Amino acid sequence: MMANTILCVLTLNCWGIPFVSKDRKARMKAIALELASGKYDIVCLQEVWSTNDFNLIRDGAKPVLPYSHYFHSGVVGSGVCILSRYPIHDVLFHQWPVNGYVHKIHHGDWFGGKGVGLCQIYYNDLLIHVYTAHLHAEYDRESDEYIAHRVLQAFDTAQFIHMTSGGADMVILGGDLNTEPDDLAYQVLLLNAYLHDAYNQPSSTDKTTFGTFATAQNSYTPTKLSRKSPNGQRIDYVLYKGGHRAQITQESYSLPLPETVPGETFSYSDHEAVMAKFKISHVGNATSGHSMDLERQSAVVQKALEICDEALARVGRHRKQYWMMSVALLLVIIAMLWVEWGIKPLVPFITAIMCYMIFMATLWNNMEVNGILAGKLGLQVTQARIQAANSNVEVPLSNV
Repeated sequence: MMANTILCVLTLNCWGIPFVSKDRKARMKAIALELASGKYDIVCLQEVWSTNDFNLIRDGAKPVLPYSHYFHSGVVGSGVCILSRYPIHDVLFHQWPVNGYVHKIHHGDWFGGKGVGLCQIYYNDLLIHVYTAHLHAEYDRESDEYIAHRVLQAFDTAQFIHMTSGGADMVILGGDLNTEPDDLAYQVLLLNAYLHDAYNQPSSTDKTTFGTFATAQNSYTPTKLSRKSPNGQRIDYVLYKGGHRAQITQESYSLPLPETVPGETFSYSDHEAVMAKFKISHVGNATSGHSMDLERQSAVVQKALEICDEALARVGRHRKQYWMMSVALLLVIIAMLWVEWGIKPLVPFITAIMCYMIFMATLWNNMEVNGILAGKLGLQVTQARIQAANSNVEVPLSNV
């Protein structure tokens, strides 16, 4: 029987956008040096958008974290990777069906091909499933056009974890979820994947002291924002649950990195790193500790379904608008060719805009609708399962 052992997990959004992120190269070297300190057993990183940056971090930490995997996806890579002190035996990446908008180039989330990555890690004789994810950013909290994407990404991640972790002795999810504890996406993820937030433990102090983004102590937080909300937002998480052969006890939760890189005036990232330590006991047959608050889960799923319906209605309105603009531009082109106004050289330019509008009204619109419908139908299956559990009556879920 394995003695009680301590497992240390770290997650960090590295803010590694080439040509955009400040002090990127110096910070990546500092992150590699920190990971090489030997403090951490498993590390989940997000926003490592450059392969060179991943190689630098991997090579720098290799003496103590010899196993690593980068999840390639999309146009520029998923940005997420995992480093481990223990062997990685299998890997899998699941890309989300809804992933931002291709025409929102300034946001860029779509080009990352975001999703959730899984590494199967053997820790002594126990199997640990380590997941890492980076949900769609929230650019405007007052008018959030991506709320449906983020909620569906959270549900898809929860389903992926639930469906792939059956044989695991421990499950860990580390990532930048771009959602706060009171937000719907957070509730959808925790309740449907039966995860626990490493923050929620007796030794934690006031929640407001554990912001992980836009905090006053971070060098990259604008002064105006730090004065308005010095504690920032808690959007980076280590989530976990136990399996059948291991008893998991959380030992500590902290933001382990100093305010600035030693010897420098800047922070490691615009996010704070999150570290959680767990005591793992091999007990042969442990209970999974699943939370079965069906009433709360039902309310969360219902709210997510309403978000889906709102998103589908919005996509339908956009489709009509794109078609109307396409027809209007076609009439403009006909008029320009018919009347001698001396502006015929503009025809190719306007034609290109019209083709873009048609693309948005057809191919892109269909992709968006299908992505939302995929999530909605999954939520309906979950809703039927919850209703059946509440009424203790079996229903044919496959017919939902």
